[in-house]
Amino acid sequence: MLRYRADLRTIAFMGVFFALVAVQWLVPAASIFDGGAWWAAAPLFVLTCFFSFFCAVATHNTIHSPVFEKRAHNRVFQTVLTLTYGHPVSAFVPGHNLSHHKHTQTRKDVMRTSKTRFSWNLLNGLFFIVKVAPAIMRGESLYFKTMKERLPAWYRQYQIEFWVLHALYLALFIADWKKALVFVFLPHKYAAWGIVTMNLLQHDGADENSEYNHSRNFVGKLVNWFTFNNGFHTIHHVHPGMHWSLTPEAHAREIAPHIHPALDQKSLLAYIVRTYLWPGKRLTYLGQPVVLPEEGPDENWVPKPEETKEDLGAMAPA
Repeated sequence: MLRYRADLRTIAFMGVFFALVAVQWLVPAASIFDGGAWWAAAPLFVLTCFFSFFCAVATHNTIHSPVFEKRAHNRVFQTVLTLTYGHPVSAFVPGHNLSHHKHTQTRKDVMRTSKTRFSWNLLNGLFFIVKVAPAIMRGESLYFKTMKERLPAWYRQYQIEFWVLHALYLALFIADWKKALVFVFLPHKYAAWGIVTMNLLQHDGADENSEYNHSRNFVGKLVNWFTFNNGFHTIHHVHPGMHWSLTPEAHAREIAPHIHPALDQKSLLAYIVRTYLWPGKRLTYLGQPVVLPEEGPDENWVPKPEETKEDLGAMAPA
């Protein structure tokens, strides 16, 4: 049923997320709302946030390379995956596949890193999502209108994901709004913040006009095990439909011999500390201060109705 056996890890991580939510909701010792100690509840909350983020990464992988052989299985899978990430999986397509991938770091890229311009670089990292979210949502709205007319089967799938998610929210908030807020809603918001902010880490200070130096990679084994090799970002832009399990070997073969060494970072954590905390300077991969271009309004990137099925690729309905 699976296209790649490696996606057993994807399914397992989804199961861990649901298990963490269930434990906090049902086991009094694990919940600060039922008398549990903070030292037991806090680590579980942090883990829930992390696993929701890992599932957001799985969402990114899924819209590029479906998990199952059959479309019916993928539709069900996407609906369940939506509940781990807190946003319809299908909604990832417009801003990511069709804007960011096709128009990286240009004014047609709603997630371009030049949108955030704080002099204190930590604020760029914290509030990048605030700067790009309005344009992402506007683009999604326009795209959904196009898809409703052009590919109603795809639009129905988006609607199913949207309404199942919000039905779950409604049920959980009615059952116990405090638990729903802390154990589900906040981890979902962390996942959304994390997956959008990764775009800043992977592209800020790189050279979008270069064949190889357009993206930053994080090549540490531990971080890539947990994030399904999402650290190998250059090869992902070169072959966006490549399954995540194949990217380390492809990076070593096609990218590593050519890319500037500074764009292959061994440690994600070390890069974050150095870039946003100390010394906290916004630098290019060559070590020079980032010079931001004059920022104009977004250019329209939403495809014409006749282009939609080709753009969707593997996500297009049969």
